[in-house]
Amino acid sequence: MPISIRRCALFGNFKDARVAESASLLLPHLRERGVEILIAEDTPEFPGSGAARRLSEPALGEHAELGLAIGGDGTLLYAARLVAQHGVPLLGINRGRLGFLTDVSPKEMLSCVDAALEGRCTVDRRPLLGAHLEGPNGRSDEIYALNDIVLHKWETGRMLDFETWIDGRYVNTHGGDGLVVASATGSTAYALSCGGPIVEPHLDVLVVVPICPHTLSDRPIVVSGRATIEVRLVERPDTRAQVTCDGAMLGELLPGDRLEIRPSPHGITLLHPTDYDYFRLLRSKLHWGRGSFGPTR
Repeated sequence: MPISIRRCALFGNFKDARVAESASLLLPHLRERGVEILIAEDTPEFPGSGAARRLSEPALGEHAELGLAIGGDGTLLYAARLVAQHGVPLLGINRGRLGFLTDVSPKEMLSCVDAALEGRCTVDRRPLLGAHLEGPNGRSDEIYALNDIVLHKWETGRMLDFETWIDGRYVNTHGGDGLVVASATGSTAYALSCGGPIVEPHLDVLVVVPICPHTLSDRPIVVSGRATIEVRLVERPDTRAQVTCDGAMLGELLPGDRLEIRPSPHGITLLHPTDYDYFRLLRSKLHWGRGSFGPTR
């Protein structure tokens, strides 16, 4: 099958020797196939990087036809923010620790990249969340997230009091360390460590998970993926909170501000090997199915 992709963007922390090693193997492989390689202009030098074209981060998404994220899931989340608005598909090569999203092993890297270039990968469309932060002074910030949007307390030792509203309806007043609003994709990230459920990634739902709630009755809930979730801080002395989206800072939330989380008009296309199996991935990462009894068939 002829190669249809001619420009490929590489994303990763190339100061990491493992990431640089994989990129150095990948660069000549792509050049042999006539693919132009794009990297961020501030990327440190690594073997073979001189053959890549350097662009600003926003320009990578505009010019690339395929994104290769080399590293852990954080690398893929960073890449997703850059390419989502441009419809660029992403293939994740795992040189990190866990790898729920970067699911291609280094041994499979070259064959999977060839499959991606030729359109032979499993295509997996995932929705994004949009976070909108608005204050009384007219300040307005917005960012997109694939995994989750998190409200954190600003200072240790201080509990946050905040309200949640869903589609304009009051839900609860919470006391604790914060709140995670996760997509189905992000249900296996921070939300899982806070006691949230694992959600099959193609379900159109959101998971709302309190962080270290003060009351035992304050439990995670699952709501429609089309819902609009609003978070408001309750006025308390020295109340300060911060909002992050896939680990990237959105801004500070103060009493009187509104954090609104809603479906994004954009999505991201992930590429997987043709034998991709989500439940096999769960077994591998969470060490399931390793007891005395294996599968019955």
